[in-house]
Amino acid sequence: MTRQDVEDLVSRRSAAWTARDAPALAALHARTGTVASPTGGVLEGRDDIERVYRVWFSAFPDLVYKTEDIVIDGNRAVEISHVSGTHSGEFFGVAPSGRRISFAMACVLTIDGGEIAHERRVLDFTGVLVQVGVIKAKPV
Repeated sequence: MTRQDVEDLVSRRSAAWTARDAPALAALHARTGTVASPTGGVLEGRDDIERVYRVWFSAFPDLVYKTEDIVIDGNRAVEISHVSGTHSGEFFGVAPSGRRISFAMACVLTIDGGEIAHERRVLDFTGVLVQVGVIKAKPV
């Protein structure tokens, strides 16, 4: 894969995030691809991967995913993004709170044959749960 191939894949991914298009996002992953995610555990295959995208878009219908930086090394890339949105749908069994979330996320991508073969998502999921009100944090 060339650097341009990886940049093009990330560009298509960004457009699908902007459109909140779970099927298009899942289609960027290999049919037997995997995603390691704090929100879904280890996801295997496009159907499972699409399901977690849908969870996020259902809970946060105004979700904004903005790529801030990308580091590319051969067929691997790290995409640093900022994610924000309003809790307007059920999220992990919690009714919509109307609260805003905002967090940084890193996605470590391994690309094979023009598709994402493996993705590891790194984010402060506990912080997201606190922002939504799923868990309470004690002040320091």
